Formats: sequence, C-alpha cells, structure tokens
Amino acid sequence: MLFPYALARPALFALDPEHAHELTMANLERFQRTPLACTWAQARVDDPVTVAGLRLPNRIGLAAGLDKNGRAIDGLGAMGFGFIEVGTVTPKAQPGNPKPRMFRLPEHDALINRLGFNNEGLDAFLLNVQRAKAFRAGGGVLGLNIGKNAATPIEDAASDYLKGLEGVYPHADYITVNISSPNTANLRSLQSDEALKALLDVLMARREHLAATQQRRVPLFVKIAPDLDEAQVGVIAATLRDCGVDGVIATNTTLSRDAVAGHRHAGEAGGLSGAPVREASNRVIGLLRAALGPEFPIVGVGGVMSGADAAAKRRAGADVVQVYTGLIYRGPALVREAAMALKG
Repeated sequence: MLFPYALARPALFALDPEHAHELTMANLERFQRTPLACTWAQARVDDPVTVAGLRLPNRIGLAAGLDKNGRAIDGLGAMGFGFIEVGTVTPKAQPGNPKPRMFRLPEHDALINRLGFNNEGLDAFLLNVQRAKAFRAGGGVLGLNIGKNAATPIEDAASDYLKGLEGVYPHADYITVNISSPNTANLRSLQSDEALKALLDVLMARREHLAATQQRRVPLFVKIAPDLDEAQVGVIAATLRDCGVDGVIATNTTLSRDAVAGHRHAGEAGGLSGAPVREASNRVIGLLRAALGPEFPIVGVGGVMSGADAAAKRRAGADVVQVYTGLIYRGPALVREAAMALKG
C-alpha cells in the first residue's frame, strides 16, 4: 500500500530543503517497524547478485548521506532496497557547515549541499545501527560510511578513519571510506596518488587485524569524486587494486556547475547532485571498468532519476547502483522502477 509520494512532495518542497529532509527522516524513524510503515513500504524486487562476497537481494541501493546517523535503516529498507549505506559518520559529533546549506534546483532535478558531515558521532551512530533489525533480518545488506572530523588536520586524517573503521567493523556488512566529499576542507586531496596509498595501506592493515581477531572479513570500499580526469582515475584504480581494496563507489557529488549555469543557486558552494552529475559519473564508471577489468566490484551512483538511468549505469560498467537525489524527487517508486530495470 504505497502512499503516493506525488501527493506529499508539494508540501515537502514548500519547506526549506533541510527542514523537509529532517521532517521526512523523523517520520521514517518514528513509524518504522509499525503498521504505518505500510504507507511507504513495497515488496522488494527479487534479483539476487553477489558483489565483493556479499549476497545482495537486488541491485539497487541507497547512497550514504540521506541517513547520516543511521536513524531510519528499517524504514528506508521497507522501500525495497537490496542494500543501504548510512553515514558519513565521524569519530566525534559535529554540526557541519553553517545554514543554509542545502538548495533545490528543481528545473534540473538537482540539489546543491554543503552539509559538511553533520552527524551525532560514532557512539550515537552505532546505537542506531544496532537498533535496526528488520532490514537485515530480511536479507538486506548494510554499508557503513566513515569520514574524518572537520577539525582534524588533513595530515592526521588516518587516525579518524582508523577510529571509524574499528568502531563500525563489528556492525557492518561492508565499510565505505569517504574521501570524496567536497564539503570538508582538503578531503579530496586524499584521492591523490601518494596520499591515497598511504591511507589505504594503514586501513587495509588494520582491516586484516580486525578480520583475524573478529573472525569475519568485512569488505572495504572507497568512494571517489566525479571531477577526475582519465589519468587521475587510472592512478586511483591502480592504487585500489594494489592495496587490495574490495570495491569502489563512483561517484560523489560534483563541483562543476556547467549543467546548471544561470540558475539562481548555481553560485552556491557545495556538491551538486541529481541529473546534472549523471554523465560525469557514468564517464568515471566507464574509465574505472576499463582500468580495473571485468571482475572488480563497482557501485554506480549519481544522477539516477529513472529506471533507464539505472540501466545506463550498469551499461557503463557498474555492478550495482545507488540512488539519493532521485529518491527525493521521485519517491519510493523509483526504487522498484530501478530494481526492475537492473534485473537479470
């Protein structure tokens, strides 16, 4: 009994974007695992696939950023996702950047955000993750996305990522290292050759220690930006393979404003998501697939506003696909439409 999102969207879009987001998340959290969840729940498309050793019920997932604190995992899971990624979480709670920091560009099916990893910190995040039962009990796969605190100097970033890795490891089906948000100063510098290798060497060594002591091996993914040229993508691909990373998520939001030039919000700082990032994301996915070969796991994300967009991600080289901004514009119906388009 899927509640028609088209009826709710005008009221939500009349609100400030961040207010609308908080209201939506609060209701999903409050009514998950209750009979009222039937107003947005729908049957999950059955299309199992194994990626990085993980058996996913289907190929459509939720990207990190929508549920930064892991508050509504079961509520979101009821929409039919095969996998859900929550975070980005940082070791310590932080407020993020000053408001306003989220802007809709409905003419372009897009958003600009400069939230800045606003979250309640690792301890609160893990409590929320442990409360979520229904999604994983039904076979859903949960990814936990980690980042660094804004106050931590970039040269000390590894210490924050290690704290995040150790904290989430017992609770994650997979872990994503976010080095590609444009909203934390200097974070994207970690994508450069030497910095990326140094960070991944430390994290992979710690992952091996955790795998041995906890007797479970949790796959590690890295999320990269769309604003990379062919040479940069090639270096990243080689580093991921050399370091033994299990998969890559392509891509985060873009700093480019070419597709929205002239819009009243085009000059706002932050990452642009939604339809305008689609082609840049697909380009990076294609370059990664060419560099990494046919077997390396790639998660495609960026600009998925329809089932056709999801299918294009797979043609570009992605094994599975995540949505974020498309869910805001299209609602839960996009989940089923995309899952069906990816089936088989």
